[in-house]
Amino acid sequence: MKAWKTILAATALALASSTAAFAARTDLVLGITLEPPHLDPTAGAAAAIDEVLYANVFEGLTRIGSKGEVLPALAEGWTISDDGKVYTFKLRTGVKFHDGSDFNADDVKFSLDRARADNSTNAQKALFAAIDTVEVVDPATVKVTLKQPQGSFLYNMGWGDAVIVAPESAETNKDKPIGTGPFKFDNWAKGSAITLVRNTDYWGEPVALEKAEFRIVPDAAAAIPALLSGDVQAFPNVGVGDALPQIQADPRFKVVIGATEGETILSTNNKKPPFDNLKVRQAIAHALDRKAIMDAASSGLGTPIGSHFSPANAAYVDLTSTYPHDVAKAKELMKEAGLENGVKATLKLPPVAYARDGGQVIASELREIGIDLEIIPVEWADWLSQVFKNKDYDLTIVSHTEPNDIGIYSRKDYYFNYDNPAFDKVIEELDLTSDEAKRMELYKQAQKILADDAVNGFLFELPKIGIWDAKLEGLWENSPIQANDLTKVKWVD
Repeated sequence: MKAWKTILAATALALASSTAAFAARTDLVLGITLEPPHLDPTAGAAAAIDEVLYANVFEGLTRIGSKGEVLPALAEGWTISDDGKVYTFKLRTGVKFHDGSDFNADDVKFSLDRARADNSTNAQKALFAAIDTVEVVDPATVKVTLKQPQGSFLYNMGWGDAVIVAPESAETNKDKPIGTGPFKFDNWAKGSAITLVRNTDYWGEPVALEKAEFRIVPDAAAAIPALLSGDVQAFPNVGVGDALPQIQADPRFKVVIGATEGETILSTNNKKPPFDNLKVRQAIAHALDRKAIMDAASSGLGTPIGSHFSPANAAYVDLTSTYPHDVAKAKELMKEAGLENGVKATLKLPPVAYARDGGQVIASELREIGIDLEIIPVEWADWLSQVFKNKDYDLTIVSHTEPNDIGIYSRKDYYFNYDNPAFDKVIEELDLTSDEAKRMELYKQAQKILADDAVNGFLFELPKIGIWDAKLEGLWENSPIQANDLTKVKWVD
């Protein structure tokens, strides 16, 4: 009898070990190109912040889904007054921040008032400009009154910049982020990785992953060995250049080429001579060969654009023919601008491959029409300080990955230094309009004005090249917002 007990115990142990061996994995190492400057989505413009934290650690009243739709988040529902000015949000109850403190209406009021305050450091402060008052009705109800109706208000509240934070931890979120999301911050090894762990007290549907490490792999050439070795199991957005066909042919991996909200542009300082001259900007537009630029910057992937709008949006207008590639015409415009003898300028390039590689092609193309560019490589911190904040630049290249952000051109302090009352009027009307057909028409008008003014060199919509283990599911194929949402990610057999 004792021998049988021993055999049965051994068999049970073997079965348990076998079951464990075949259990689905609950850890993930996900590669990202850029390290965030800090970890507070409400205090920085860098897309890398949201790429780690949006929907994972921090949540807003609403959230943007994988198809760009507005979904409930910390607000389980809302009502809108007949005049479109008063939004009453019904908040979820029983929600806790990661430090154990309760989430309630006071946190919503604090977050919205903080974001729109005079001393706000929120990179998208304009999102909150329409708010007149925020009132706590009761712990689970908040009433937000707008100065005027705003058709995009619920969408705006779904941005990463609008996530809800607690007053007790708001000032330390840059290093120790505390949100209400399904993952908690665990560790940040600077220059190496950021680790999140499952929040076992999450108010919503539990996530499948127990641990997610965002591994920083800035060198695209290092991405392939990391994938092949299994050291990194997913790159949601990566440039692998000529190696893409090799990866596509490997059955161990899934390759998904999706769309982003990343308008890749040759950003131009519109108040800096000679770029304050429309003829010079038009000359640049004619000199740009989008195909050649895309070949160098994104392996030929992406969609050419002629204005600041995503081709995935229903209101998109193809304006690439506004200034077709025409070197002779570009030279003629330079002569009309009195610059037939040429001009020198600078091109500041952030560290991403699309900028550094595309910048070389653009410099060559502009040299052909007499614009001699000094290429100045800069790190992201310097780009944010010099270019974005202090407007100390002539030209630069960047992808604007914020969702549906054409309204930035109406901001008087924005780094483009663009000013057109006709454009501002369209955006003002757009903000007041909730009728979808009318909004689409206004979006089209806005695109046309920007294209005609050649505000920037509009290049292409950045493609999202995702590569991950074939046994992973739930990663977003497209990027309607700058995020790596892990809430539905799991391993399957």
